[in-house]
Amino acid sequence: MRTAAVLAILAVTLAGCGKAEDTTPPVGTLQVSLSRPKVALGSPVEVTYKFTPAANAPNLGARRLFVHFLDADDELMWTDDHEPPTPTTEWKAGQTVEYTRTMFVQSYPYVGAAKVVAGLYAPGNNERLKLSNEDRGDRSYKVVDFELLPQTENIFVIFKDGWHPVEVVSDGAGRTEWQWTKKEATIAFRNPKRDVVLFLQADNPAAGPNAAQQLTITVGDQVLTTVALSASESPVRTYRITAAQLGQSDMVEMKFTADKTFVPALDAALKSGDPRELGVRVFHAFIQ
Repeated sequence: MRTAAVLAILAVTLAGCGKAEDTTPPVGTLQVSLSRPKVALGSPVEVTYKFTPAANAPNLGARRLFVHFLDADDELMWTDDHEPPTPTTEWKAGQTVEYTRTMFVQSYPYVGAAKVVAGLYAPGNNERLKLSNEDRGDRSYKVVDFELLPQTENIFVIFKDGWHPVEVVSDGAGRTEWQWTKKEATIAFRNPKRDVVLFLQADNPAAGPNAAQQLTITVGDQVLTTVALSASESPVRTYRITAAQLGQSDMVEMKFTADKTFVPALDAALKSGDPRELGVRVFHAFIQ
């Protein structure tokens, strides 16, 4: 009997030690939607964020969004944490904030049901704000479900001539890849015989006199577009290309030509031993 009584007291004590209820007033509601409910690995998707502040919401201070992509077992696949285009210091009660950003789905070894978990946090100490969405724990909130499809759903793009090897930087679950072009670089893909969209994310972080400032994209002798390059930004741009511009050949070759190239090893200011001829840094070149 005494043992049973001790166990009962212990059970009550442990129950009382559970995590306290979060009674902090929520600062608002976050909604996230994808442009497509089914998204192939490696493909671009538009993600729309809508934050509705509470009527009495205080100033949020400087915050970032954490955006985590989970598989069906709640395992983290990748992240898209970012700062909103309008800083959270400027968000005000009663004023809804909405914006859309294009994201490339990472080539993760998983297909099937997936979800997005998101919230707001302080960059300095990682403190998270309470939202009125259903809390999954630790002030993280499921905002949307979607389905991941295999990469075979995409138009396969071949990086042919004029490309340097892929470079990769990993930061936790985040991963960034890019390839530098030489003066000219070519991609090739099977002609779908229909209108397509080119998704291009490119820049040139160099600032020297020989750094490329623009990129010309051609198919055969047709100039499709000329892209102005930035040293500080690398937005995802889209260009519509007609079936007539792609031609009648079974394969399409698309050429990227930089207006200038530079060699880091020859620029004393860069303090680099890199002997490569570099044109444009390309993060994504995708045909849809």
